[in-house]
Amino acid sequence: MSGSKLSHVRGDGSLAMVDVGGKAATARTARADARVRLSDAAARALRDATLAKGDAFAAAQIAGILAAKRTDELIPLAHPLALTTVDVAFAWDDERTLRVSARASTVGATGVEMEAMVAASVAALTVYDMCKALDKGIAIEQVRLVEKTGGKSGDWKAPA
Repeated sequence: MSGSKLSHVRGDGSLAMVDVGGKAATARTARADARVRLSDAAARALRDATLAKGDAFAAAQIAGILAAKRTDELIPLAHPLALTTVDVAFAWDDERTLRVSARASTVGATGVEMEAMVAASVAALTVYDMCKALDKGIAIEQVRLVEKTGGKSGDWKAPA
């Protein structure tokens, strides 16, 4: 991997945390989505709040927020960030597909894309955990960055 253009890879192929010490602190946000595909029974129980484990949306929301705050402990080369906000929200794309959206913000020298993606992923996993008694075949799909703002590379939005 010598000569790699990846920011975490040194010329000799070893890995390093990127030095962001010289970068200006700017406002940065990121939004990520995950989709959870459920059976009819699991989707109905989730919608009707009749799951045996309790309120899946509240549990998943808290789990996503907590996960975003600990991203640097989960992703080896991620920087610890002082997050200014994390929000996790849910919407139905269709009768059986739940969209989990997470938004993270900070004022700092590096972006919050990983924090938003970790929040969406862990919130989706929590929905799975809350619903698995009804459907072991729940699929978590298409975890992706939807948009980001701020930083040296500027704003970015995923194609529609």
